[in-house]
Order: sequence, then C-alpha cells, then structure tokens
Amino acid sequence: MPVPFEAITHLFADFEHTAFRLETRRSYASDRAGARFQAFMRGTMPAAEPGNPWHANVRAKAEQGAAFSRVRIIDDPPTDGQRFLMASAAATPGEDIRVLARSEAMRLELPAYDFWLFDSRTLVRFNIDDQDVTTGVEVVEDPAEVLGACRARDRAWPLATPSGEVWTQVRSSV
Repeated sequence: MPVPFEAITHLFADFEHTAFRLETRRSYASDRAGARFQAFMRGTMPAAEPGNPWHANVRAKAEQGAAFSRVRIIDDPPTDGQRFLMASAAATPGEDIRVLARSEAMRLELPAYDFWLFDSRTLVRFNIDDQDVTTGVEVVEDPAEVLGACRARDRAWPLATPSGEVWTQVRSSV
C-alpha cells in the first residue's frame, strides 16, 4: 500500500548500518522544479550545502558508524537530469555515490524502479509517474523482495564507478 514519502523519513535517522539507494530515472520532477537545477542549466555548478538537513543527517549517521551509498543508472550520453545529479554529488560529502551505465544495469537485470534499502532488512520502493513525480512509496519487509533488492545492490555496487570520476569525463565533453 503506497504511503507519502514523508511517512518513511524517520528511516533515514533510525537505520543502524547501511542505507542504499538505487536510482533508475532519467530525471526527477523535484530536481527540475528547483532553483539549483535551473541555475545548473544556465551553467552554474551546484554548490555544497553543509547546512542542508540531509547533509547534517548524513554526517551524524557517519559519526555513528553508519553509511549512505547510491548507484545511479545513467544513459549514454547522460540526460540533463543525470548530469545535474552527478554535478550535485560532487557537492554531497559523506555519501558514496556511484554511477552505472544503463546498458550494464540492463545486462545485470537490475530492477526498473527506484528504491532505498535500509540495513538490508527494509525495502522502500518508489512509485513514480510518467512525469517523474514521486506519487508515494511502498514499505516492503517481505524477505524475498528484500533479498532481491540486496542482490541488485550486490550486483551493481562493484561495477559502478564513483560519480566524481564519471562527472569529470562528462563535464570535459560538454
């Protein structure tokens, strides 16, 4: 049963060891609507936001020994939304953000949906519409589905490249 994203935000503070995100979309409406994306499209690189609540939580969890990581699936060439996310990752300290080519993700048979996986026990699957708007999330604790997300993470992670390395290559080609 889908719930609003706000219903699961406590998981970002409550997890103990790992929070992993798989990002599959070519773009996100929430990014496109933001001032940082608009500035990026005009040529301004996203600046670090150390006071941002997300970054503060990432730092606090890291101090407790917990880790945030992501694999973002990107196209060739990357879309504007994917380029923005790579540029933003450079200004996001504390998260290990990596990218994986969409062709490789397809070869690995990764899920075609976005999710967060907390402590390899709780799966939060995103519901995203055709306009790239998150319409809700589903909290999944079914062991088989959670195991599938763990396997997807474990297939993707070792083949993904640190976002900063790819961004350097993409930025020099634009």
